[in-house]
Amino acid sequence: MSAKIETAETALESCLSISELRCENWRSLVNDLAQLAAISPSDFNDATFERVLRNISTMSSMELYWAFPGALAFAGLREMIERRALTQAHVEARWINAMLAGKAYRHQSVSLEAEGDLPSRIETEEERQAQIRRPYFEALFVGEMLASEQETIRQRVKRKRGVGDPFVFDAVFVPSFEDALNATLLNADIQAVVIYDEFAFRSQTYHLNTLGCDLNQMDAVIKAAPEFGRAPLLGRKIAQIRPELGRYLVTGKRAEDIAARSGDTFHRAFCRYEDDEELYSSIMHGVAQRCKTPYFDALRDYSKRPVVAAHAPAAQRGKSLMNSDWVGDCWEFYGENLFRTETSATIGGLDDLFHPTGPLKLSQENAARAFGAMRTSFVTAGTSAANRIVLQALVGPDDMLLVDRNCHKSIHYGLMPAGARVHYLDPYPLNDYSIYGAVPVGKIKQQLLAFKRDGTLDRLRLLALTNCTFDGVAYNVERVTMECLAIAPHLTFLWDEAWFAFGYFHPVYRQRTAMGVAAKLSKMLQDPDYAARYEAFSTEFDAEAWNDDERVLNTKLLPDPSKARVRVYSTQSTHKTLTALRQGSMIHGWDQDFCKKTEETFQEAYMMHLTTSPNSTILALLDVGRKQAELEGYKLTDHATKLANTLRALIRRDPLLNKYYEVLDPSDLIPPEYRESNAQSYSDERTSWSNFETTWRTDEFALVPTHVTVSIGRTGMDGSTFRKLLMDKYDIQINKTTRNSVLFLITIGATHADIAHYCCVLREIALDVEHKVGDLSTTKRCIHDKRVNSLTLEQPSLPEGPDFHRAFRGLDSGVSIGTGDGDIRSAFYKIYDAANCEYLHFDEAKRAIAGGRTLTSARFVIPYPPGWPVLTPGQEISPETVEYLRAIGDCEIHGFRLEEGLQVLKE
Repeated sequence: MSAKIETAETALESCLSISELRCENWRSLVNDLAQLAAISPSDFNDATFERVLRNISTMSSMELYWAFPGALAFAGLREMIERRALTQAHVEARWINAMLAGKAYRHQSVSLEAEGDLPSRIETEEERQAQIRRPYFEALFVGEMLASEQETIRQRVKRKRGVGDPFVFDAVFVPSFEDALNATLLNADIQAVVIYDEFAFRSQTYHLNTLGCDLNQMDAVIKAAPEFGRAPLLGRKIAQIRPELGRYLVTGKRAEDIAARSGDTFHRAFCRYEDDEELYSSIMHGVAQRCKTPYFDALRDYSKRPVVAAHAPAAQRGKSLMNSDWVGDCWEFYGENLFRTETSATIGGLDDLFHPTGPLKLSQENAARAFGAMRTSFVTAGTSAANRIVLQALVGPDDMLLVDRNCHKSIHYGLMPAGARVHYLDPYPLNDYSIYGAVPVGKIKQQLLAFKRDGTLDRLRLLALTNCTFDGVAYNVERVTMECLAIAPHLTFLWDEAWFAFGYFHPVYRQRTAMGVAAKLSKMLQDPDYAARYEAFSTEFDAEAWNDDERVLNTKLLPDPSKARVRVYSTQSTHKTLTALRQGSMIHGWDQDFCKKTEETFQEAYMMHLTTSPNSTILALLDVGRKQAELEGYKLTDHATKLANTLRALIRRDPLLNKYYEVLDPSDLIPPEYRESNAQSYSDERTSWSNFETTWRTDEFALVPTHVTVSIGRTGMDGSTFRKLLMDKYDIQINKTTRNSVLFLITIGATHADIAHYCCVLREIALDVEHKVGDLSTTKRCIHDKRVNSLTLEQPSLPEGPDFHRAFRGLDSGVSIGTGDGDIRSAFYKIYDAANCEYLHFDEAKRAIAGGRTLTSARFVIPYPPGWPVLTPGQEISPETVEYLRAIGDCEIHGFRLEEGLQVLKE
């Protein structure tokens, strides 16, 4: 393997973008050819020429996966280099590089592979703008074809382009199963895959272990499959990697026979040489379906109508602003379209949020398809409202549920109207960074067994967990769901995925999303192979084993397919990690019993927690955000992941940055007992991609790389001070901090310039600290060192989850207290009578506890961010909780005022 090939594979292994490596190779090639073309033959530099040859060899394997410049043009460039026509090669390479850098090739109507001179770069501005307005994509053709056949197809595609077509696409050709997987992963511009029924299995040019795909094992499957089964196997594999892609079969046999056998693997099947026109139309139609934004289009059309408002709101059509002497500046700032779309009407082409029958209904159906859900509902009041809706729809008075104590406050508040009894699950603590992780599956199983022993398992309705956490810890959703259903087959799951809306659009992340797992388990539980697997498990794991708690906790349990029901809900803040306006969220559901058990209560809860005057612009942007996610979510998510790992690597490699900052890796945020892979880092150059893929496939918890937590204790500044400095001086917005860390959240909107700016700012701050510390007197240096030690070595312990006071454990109603559940609602409503409450400052609270009094919190006490409660109404206050609240200092704490102290219930 050449040195440059090694570089290419190292880049993939380090989770760097192959597309970016490709750009770097083209730039390097142009620079080297420029040097060689400018010197005389007597000064010819053999080392530079050898570098050019290695570069072109590497590029030959990668260029297979993109439509431009195409195989023939690239072969021509390589031939020029090999015969040392370096001036001509430099001109062509420079031109190709310019076309790639500016993406102008997407709108050129002349093929680079046509005979004659290279096409002119000059177009009229009108033509250029018209072409740019039409999005470009590429279609992957998989099959063994002659170069002439490939060129015929490509030219046929280009001839079919019409000025009225909404899109432009070009063709990519690969000859093998492995190349098809590589192209699907590496080329994010691919939107459709056309699979012919004759192709090789292994690549002849580029062998990569893509996404942990065991190609050796698949080789045996391919060889054992009948000839007509090879294409469906590839189609299913591509659907696992990128389910949004259009998949089409072209066969020389009877298309109807193969299509019948392949089920829903392909969207259409065609006969070779017969249906070229329909194939082209199907590819265009498939992309067009994903491109539709019914509600956004309806709202845009509505804004153009000459509507006269005889109804609220007053700002409708903007007339209250444009004719104002005092608020015209608001009109100028926000613009016409915002107010022309402001309406409370549900007619005239629009729709009713509570009873959608038109464009909004279609938009929500499109979102369900895009996010892999059975049904999706739009929410205009954020994921806080979404959580309350799901809770109230699924649980009622005296129902019981398990909740991660570290979950967002909206879930805790949602328990009040529901009236349900809650048992809190404690996530593992990370005291060094004042961060809570996630709840181990063993702890969840242990509590389920406690309910079972107590005879209350049938009253347990719901398990609510956060996936991923604010700090990026993601659950193994499949394992949690499987093992919980094995003990409680009726259990419903709520996954708060506020920070994980992008997850479904990347093949690594998708395997830990609620909807991705729900769909997989629904199919698996109906599979005869799984039934046989469960039968073998139940024979070995008999009734005696179920009575042995230790064995149950240490065994990966399988649910009974005849009893288990897949009932999974996901709430997502679309506005946080995808394109949407603030408060734009979605509820996704995969509930096999929705119509039978939940539809009516869901509708009532939906109407209770949302307004009858929803913001139409928020709804429209949810529609647009879905479109973007479905068409380029993979590309943007992959890019954000690589930017995040670049930031990690840059901080780690820079001696100055590494002196004052520490990037927290999986080994810092996930204890070793939950990392089966033993992977330490995502920023090691040679192992990060392997670590990333392996941890997400195997470990109980994995770290979402786009959540970059940086420990800053060595600067001597706490998180609040550091955040204020970033915002006030550098205009960098940071939300999540702890006492000694800050979180950089890398979203799909992040750029290379952002990463560079973060590093420059961190360097400037580090240099400033360095200079100030160097100038300190001995006394002040001791004070500084003491502050650093306090932030790095003397972190206050995170308080353990408090118990509910006996008064709120249901003794009077005869409910068992053995499972630790409590009644938040009864405690909460005590504060409505001021005579029930009093306030105690920290020292007073500690003296009262030391004197034997049991202090009970009267309200929620929630440090923000991250927004999880240290105390809920009805919980006992411990000395450790008091010390923790004292230690976090001037952090914003909802439900607590320093001048008043803690509000507690009187004895």
